[in-house]
Amino acid sequence: MLKLRQLQKQKQQEKQQETISSESKVQSSQIRLQKDITELDLPPSIKLQFPNEGDISNFIITIQPREGYYKNGKFRFSVGVTDNFPMEPPKIKCLQKIYHPNIDLEGNICLNILREDWSPVLNLNSVIIGLNFLLLEPNSNDPLNKQAANVLSKNKNLFASNVKSSMRGGYVDDEYYDHIM
Repeated sequence: MLKLRQLQKQKQQEKQQETISSESKVQSSQIRLQKDITELDLPPSIKLQFPNEGDISNFIITIQPREGYYKNGKFRFSVGVTDNFPMEPPKIKCLQKIYHPNIDLEGNICLNILREDWSPVLNLNSVIIGLNFLLLEPNSNDPLNKQAANVLSKNKNLFASNVKSSMRGGYVDDEYYDHIM
């Protein structure tokens, strides 16, 4: 009977430790996230929106490039930061269907710092600037949309025409794209 009580007490203590550890992890990720948001140094072409007051873990980034293929477009990305931040990168998706070699038709993004090159020393500013750079300089070497990447690498004028058409809400290769201008 005494051993049973000792085991129960030990299990309760282990549960308490797990709860404390989990709360500490959440709290440290929130502190880091708050720090990253406070230290953002973004150009006027990039805006952040927090739809749910009090929830800094889920927000929207809007990027309006002022040059390049995607000039005058308005691109929205959803951002979700998990309790494992900064050990894991934020989860980011493009909210519109766009013609881009590094963004597929479901909004998944191919950006090395969101995958294999992520490091806890990187911050939100690095990620947002990386997204902006993808819109300024699409990369045909590491594509998610292979068709757009092939056009970019073989015929830059056709690529530019396809981007403009898609941004107006047009079709490119039988695929309809969202109006984002």
